Amino acid sequence: MLPRFGYFRRSLQTLPSLDPEKALRQEWRKLSQDSAGAASPPELGSLHGKRVALGIGSRGIQNLVLLTRTLVALLREAGAEPFIVPAMGSHGGATAAGQLEVLRDLGITEATAGCPLRATMETVVLGHTAEGLPVHLDTFAADADGIMILNRIKPHTSFTGELESGLHKMLAIGLGKEKAASLLHAGGSRSLREDMPKVARVLLEKSRFLAGFGIVEDAAQNLVALRGLGKRGMEAGEKELLTLARSLMPSLPLPEWDVLVVDEMGKDISGTGMDTHVIGRLRLRGEPEPVTPRIGALAVLRLTAASHGNALGIGLADFTTAEMLGALDFEKTRRNVLTTGNIERGRIPIVCADAAEAVREALHFALRSPEKPDARGPQDAGILRIRNTLRLQEFFVSEGRCEAVQAVPGIGKMGGLCDLNFIPEDWDAPPNL
Repeated sequence: MLPRFGYFRRSLQTLPSLDPEKALRQEWRKLSQDSAGAASPPELGSLHGKRVALGIGSRGIQNLVLLTRTLVALLREAGAEPFIVPAMGSHGGATAAGQLEVLRDLGITEATAGCPLRATMETVVLGHTAEGLPVHLDTFAADADGIMILNRIKPHTSFTGELESGLHKMLAIGLGKEKAASLLHAGGSRSLREDMPKVARVLLEKSRFLAGFGIVEDAAQNLVALRGLGKRGMEAGEKELLTLARSLMPSLPLPEWDVLVVDEMGKDISGTGMDTHVIGRLRLRGEPEPVTPRIGALAVLRLTAASHGNALGIGLADFTTAEMLGALDFEKTRRNVLTTGNIERGRIPIVCADAAEAVREALHFALRSPEKPDARGPQDAGILRIRNTLRLQEFFVSEGRCEAVQAVPGIGKMGGLCDLNFIPEDWDAPPNL
């Protein structure tokens, strides 16, 4: 039997939001100024008739369509002939058609962006790092007169370094397609931390790279920073944006839970389906697990439609549902998991008939764990239910932990206790409100 739950909302740390189009146009003007000593590419002042490849592909970004359309418009205003290339490594089943499908799911089409889309998985090798690693680049991008990219800057879900998930990664892995993704993931976290930036530096030096536009979103997914960065200023600029992004990372309301229930996971939420920083699980060979948060058992209930069956990250959970298994595309998942080299993240958890059974089994497992020798019953257990690892402004908490959560600054309990069926509609109309 499951305990009753309270519904909570909290205020996450935020900064003043930016107007996406206004901020992007402002950064474009800054980059276009060829002032002495500036880290800006003077090429932005001479784009007339140039074919410019615009790399797009990161998921979960708010206002992505508006930002893309604005950047295309700015290129056209400068006289350029822009086109979009998917910059997403091996995603989309590692096929050109699959990557165009991912772009469509993001709202990026020729009609919405205002320019052609060109996809291929073929690459050219522009050079090698000092250690001999080949540096791959999408053939359409390599053939263009200029390259630009737009991406969010945030902590990576598999490693910690000075450059993590952002512009350098989009260059090295996103535009390097499956070949670069496989190569740089083969060495695990060390390769991502050390080799990925080196590959990106070679691309900055040898390709016709013009500029990157890095954005930072706060915990409520509002745009709070946008920087236009040329070749000479991109590394320092991205490091600054990553520091800001780290300071805004959301977390669970308490550091220890018997059970964490994640209603949905997916590639549109995190590259690993669930953000490893939020759930406190890496499942990477050779890498220590995070000290906090501490989760006794994790149940994930559904896969987002935008994932197209790619369930990389399902191995981070202990329990799941028949619905999740039915939504899984084994070929897409296998391809993505093997490309990353992190096979543990693709393992299938214990499969239960439905969501409620998955939560009950997770609780039973957590309470009989040798790490929990006390004889607590379900009514005293700590269960946290979140919609996904991106949306942590609202959540359900089991009655035994309600008082502790309510004492956390910025968190408020809404209504009384209720029973849950763990259905998606609970989030649209929370019980007992």
